Amino acid sequence: MQANTASPRHSARSEVKALWQLSWPMLVGQLATVGMGVADVAMTGHVSAGELAAVSIGTSVWSILLVAVIGTMMSMNTLVAHETGAGQFERIPHVVRQGLWKGFGVGVVAMLLTNLATLLFYHIGLDRAVADRAALFVHVISLGMPAFGCYRALYGYTTSLNATKPVMVIAILGLLFNVFVNWLLVFGNWGMPRLGGIGCAVATATGMWLMLAAMIAWIRVAPVYRATYPFTHWEWPHLPEIASMLRLGVPIGITYFAEASAFGAISLLVARFGVVQVSAHQIALNFSALVFMVPLSFGIGMITRVGQALGQGDPARARFASWIGVAMSVAFGVLSAAFIALFRWEIARAYTSDLAVQAMCAELLLFAALFQLSDATQVATASALRGYRVTRQPMQIQLLAFWGFSLPVGYLLGRAPSWFPWAPAAPMGASGYWIGLVLGLTIAAALLTWSLQHLSRERVLQSRS
Repeated sequence: MQANTASPRHSARSEVKALWQLSWPMLVGQLATVGMGVADVAMTGHVSAGELAAVSIGTSVWSILLVAVIGTMMSMNTLVAHETGAGQFERIPHVVRQGLWKGFGVGVVAMLLTNLATLLFYHIGLDRAVADRAALFVHVISLGMPAFGCYRALYGYTTSLNATKPVMVIAILGLLFNVFVNWLLVFGNWGMPRLGGIGCAVATATGMWLMLAAMIAWIRVAPVYRATYPFTHWEWPHLPEIASMLRLGVPIGITYFAEASAFGAISLLVARFGVVQVSAHQIALNFSALVFMVPLSFGIGMITRVGQALGQGDPARARFASWIGVAMSVAFGVLSAAFIALFRWEIARAYTSDLAVQAMCAELLLFAALFQLSDATQVATASALRGYRVTRQPMQIQLLAFWGFSLPVGYLLGRAPSWFPWAPAAPMGASGYWIGLVLGLTIAAALLTWSLQHLSRERVLQSRS
């Protein structure tokens, strides 16, 4: 086997190089995608406080469903990687065509659920005008969901062929388009209508359809897709195969939804502690999310590396690729933890000039530094398991970690309810919720590491028997 015939040093160096070459364009693409949301909030903030509130609230709902779509469509990475590793290129076009039907259906369902969620805006104490603007923002931006579902199907296809450059280039172009159209429509420049926050929704929804069109155009002309070109003929949906894809992808979507909704719930609970704590919490959370893009990109690359090795019938190389990927993520976790701990005050000052928010943010960033190691470990090990086509167990573990530990422990420490015998003497506020996050992520990392160790070793032993 490859992992045994080459020297350990050469094998490790080769695997690190291969994973990095696969992951860094996706990292740039992920950062560009995150940048679209940052641009929406930043540019709307210069219109009015009401518009900023509407966009922030609308984005908080829309982004949770968007993350669920990303997770559900991640099964495409696994399926195409396995077919690529097995050399069954003739089957990939059919998988992609069915994946596009799945993506469209998932996008339509997400669009409907997102619009349904706007009913909550009128029952959480929002000003009626803000609730109306937030609902309109969601109604408009959700029109891009079907395109996004199809785009993620092609995203999984191209990255599993080791072709990640289009993901990076199209995401950067999407960000530039988003910023330019925001400038036109949010502020009414060049004679365009002044739409405020709704202009952001128009830009993002339109951008999603254009990104899908750009990906289709790239696939039509790039030589790397010729052996697996999926657009040779029309194909109606095959429901049994789509159902099989959903059985693999829905647990990932639920996992992503659980994580995003848990962080969203914590943000709502922290809002009770006042402007200083909620502002500090959002800053620390935003910076942590940016840092998380690195191990997340490694994780997506790991699905391809592990899936291709298993498709080739080489579980030893799949195990080797898994642990090299975990090691790279953990190494980054150590570096990011040290950086956040050492420069937490500088990070806080870069976001705000309010001294009270800076002090609170610096405290929360210490907790963010603590969970870097476990966060990097849990996303890497979960991604490796998905490369093995194992998705339900990571879902169960992460549901337990976020909703079984992080939220309850955070509530008990943050609120210190008198009815609970082991609650702290005084409420810890936002810090209590962050301690809960550290605990939940650590539990997830430990259980997922054990699962990966057990599964990867078992597959190797089975191949030798």
